[in-house]
Amino acid sequence: MLLKTNASSTLALAASSLALCLLISCNPKVQAPKANPKPSNKQSISTKANTSNIEVIMKTNEEWKELLSPKAYHILREHGTERPFGSDYKAFKELSGGSFHCAGCNLLLFDANTRFDSRSGWPSFWQPAQDENVITIEDTTLGMKRVEVRCARCDGHLGHVFEGEGFGTPTDLRYCINAGALEHVPQAKQNK
Repeated sequence: MLLKTNASSTLALAASSLALCLLISCNPKVQAPKANPKPSNKQSISTKANTSNIEVIMKTNEEWKELLSPKAYHILREHGTERPFGSDYKAFKELSGGSFHCAGCNLLLFDANTRFDSRSGWPSFWQPAQDENVITIEDTTLGMKRVEVRCARCDGHLGHVFEGEGFGTPTDLRYCINAGALEHVPQAKQNK
């Protein structure tokens, strides 16, 4: 007996496979919860809305499309994810010092001193430059529970934050951020 499939079931299977690949590659050290975790003074993830005094930027989709590259628009405005170990990530790895700002609105997001190599294929940081510059939101897309990270000024999607992966960072957090959502500002330009 032949099994008949239609285009929608094939597409659904392909989408599920892609979602699983993204989960594994973005979070390579997924661990089962510990039965009785030891008390820790490390930070934990909590979702928070924009309660800071940062003035929010509002633009239409057409205005964002004029302002951003197609890649940045896809990541920041459509909540896209770039492929791991892509050309933007390789360029990111070559940068030194300075800080990383939102590609949509230039808000300071991360200091280069807090980045580390998580071997995930995306830029990783253990804390934002200023907590109020990022918003964290529960994300249940793709059938999993994660915490999304957004820019507090333009509400652009940046990536996700994970905790408890054992990287030995001071906060035990990993901000897994799309390189295409970031603009590097060298140290020399910061001092001017």
